[in-house]
Amino acid sequence: MTNMNSTREPTRRGDARRSTRTAAAFALALVAFAFGQQEAIAGAREQAKRLYDRLTGTPPSQDLLDDLTDMVTTDGLVDTALYIINPELPHSRTFYSVTLKNFATPWTNRDQTVFAALNDYTATVIGFVRDERDFRTILSEDVLYVGSGITPAYSATSNAHYETMEANNADLRTVLQPTAQSTLLGIPTEATAGVITSRAAAEAFFVAGTNRAMFRFTMLNHLCRDLEQLQDTTLPPDQIRQDVTRSPGGDSRVFLNNCVGCHNGMDPMARAFAYYNFDEEQGRLVYTPGQVQPKYLINSDNFKPGFVTPDDKWENRYRLGGPNSLLGWDPSRPGKGEGAKSLGDELGHSKAFAQCQVEKVFRAMCFRSPSDQDDHDRVAVITESFASTGNLMQVFAETAAYCAEDLSGDSEP
Repeated sequence: MTNMNSTREPTRRGDARRSTRTAAAFALALVAFAFGQQEAIAGAREQAKRLYDRLTGTPPSQDLLDDLTDMVTTDGLVDTALYIINPELPHSRTFYSVTLKNFATPWTNRDQTVFAALNDYTATVIGFVRDERDFRTILSEDVLYVGSGITPAYSATSNAHYETMEANNADLRTVLQPTAQSTLLGIPTEATAGVITSRAAAEAFFVAGTNRAMFRFTMLNHLCRDLEQLQDTTLPPDQIRQDVTRSPGGDSRVFLNNCVGCHNGMDPMARAFAYYNFDEEQGRLVYTPGQVQPKYLINSDNFKPGFVTPDDKWENRYRLGGPNSLLGWDPSRPGKGEGAKSLGDELGHSKAFAQCQVEKVFRAMCFRSPSDQDDHDRVAVITESFASTGNLMQVFAETAAYCAEDLSGDSEP
């Protein structure tokens, strides 16, 4: 007879071994799950910390970091970023008083330094972001942001109002209020052009010179294109002013191959500023409707047949063709007009304007320029959205979220 015990014993030992392996595997799975959960929590916490650091420039408190970590896990990075910069919440203060101030201040001066004093240009940029105003109108609206209840009050001849705010560490998140620029500066509504006609911009870019500086720095700061990048020698030169010699150093080739490439596009558009000046003695913007500023007629002997500016009618000749026709000019706009307001509207509704703002935010939030294909793809998506809404607060949130996604190689403490 077959010994039944001899056949069953190996089976029992095999069952025991399989049971032991199953238990061990289950235990390892539990450990792996727990470790994965811990990793996920740690990743969310690091992302929350990076979001807050980048947006505010300061570390969050432990309690706030706990809340932000939960938000990253449940609501996602973009919603968490929007919570961080919500102006109704006190923890957002440094986003407005520090991050945005440092972001916009270099646009307000020729040296492009971040160390310039707070002024009406910077304050207006901060107000536009805080109130989610259409940033595409920053170059054309009749508005400036001033400090509510701040003494001395805003003055068209002094920056003391903003210097006092800065000296007293005013909370720009709450103190700034929109006010009609035309009322503050004593100029007609049709002469206002957002930050272009702010007192700070006038002092920096309308002072002396030929008013070409205002065109150059507006293009540089808001379309991310300096004159060298805008050069195109194929456009007609008929509106280049008399002060530009056609034979620098006695060589006409210098003009034909270099000078003309900037002036043939710049001079027809800088004509929009023909009635503006900054009076250094009064310390204020001057607007003379119907009367071209003398600076447009200086050095007429340099080339007598050159263009004599008769008024403030401008034309965007970049639309005519060449590389600058690719800057994304809005086809629903005429591409010409009278005065700074309509020119600011033309520039602010270009795709180059939208892309420029997004790229500047990217550098501010990621501490680098877009580099690889993922960066450029994300910038393109955010730019497309901004070009239709003008909401720069959303750009900050989406960009900061993107830069917080990948923590690999992160060297932040």
